[in-house]
Amino acid sequence: MNRIGLSYLICTYNRVSFLKILLPNVIDNLLPDEEIIVVDGNSTDGAKEYLQQLYAEGKIHQFVSEPDRNQAHGWNKALLMARGAIIKKLIDDDVHNFKAIRKCCDLMLANKVIDICISNHLESDLTNPDKIDITGRLPEYTQWKKGLIKSFTFSDVSMLVRRSSLSFLGLYDTQFKMMDWEYSLRLSYLQAKIAYYTGYNSLAVNTPGNVTSTATGALRALEGNIGKLKYNYAGDNADITPYSNIKIWVGTLWQRLTSPKKSTGLNIMPTDTDLKNNYSFFYQKIDEYNNAGSFEFIY
Repeated sequence: MNRIGLSYLICTYNRVSFLKILLPNVIDNLLPDEEIIVVDGNSTDGAKEYLQQLYAEGKIHQFVSEPDRNQAHGWNKALLMARGAIIKKLIDDDVHNFKAIRKCCDLMLANKVIDICISNHLESDLTNPDKIDITGRLPEYTQWKKGLIKSFTFSDVSMLVRRSSLSFLGLYDTQFKMMDWEYSLRLSYLQAKIAYYTGYNSLAVNTPGNVTSTATGALRALEGNIGKLKYNYAGDNADITPYSNIKIWVGTLWQRLTSPKKSTGLNIMPTDTDLKNNYSFFYQKIDEYNNAGSFEFIY
């Protein structure tokens, strides 16, 4: 068996429309030393059957479909299945730039001391794709590198992690709904070796129905207090990343609009055709952003 350099992980549940956009892009860009792992939470919308077909055709390399206890449980299963030296988590409704991802992967393969690599990333909304924001955590990362803060938050949408470092970093904490928020605080508090890429390996898309959006204000406050106490987190005007805050707002709006008791008849989810067109636009834009500048690694 050839050595696997990079494992792409996808954890999903009832997101077949998004998977039919994401997976063809991953498959078309896959290199011989890379693998695709998909953990499905026993979907009932056709996603499980779609994934089973891809697995039977050899287009994805590892696949399991069974109920998860929560989101972190599903992602942890995927992490434990990974065989690559470097692991990249792919969110099913986000957009990923494989050229930028491989730049980060190559840096980690060449520098064995680096535990994780994060990058700037772009953000947009499924219902307003023309508005794309540039975001990242470079100021917080710089403060952390200087020892001015003990920990900082970042979205794992852009994160690559070294598989051998998991024995030190650990898996996702299954008691947290905002699992990426807790994980980023833990990794930075542990003084993991973090590299920062100033390019964009991802474009985060705010969509209705994501898991993050179901977190209540009370739960976020509780988890925020735990994080502050456990990781000496001073805060940065938000208990969670700005991206997660937007996702929560979008999800809350979606639940309010589609609740059987309070439905207004509105539906902010695009049709399949519009969905495909929007994502084609997103993939084009992330390529344009990465081709428009000169970027560097900081570590």
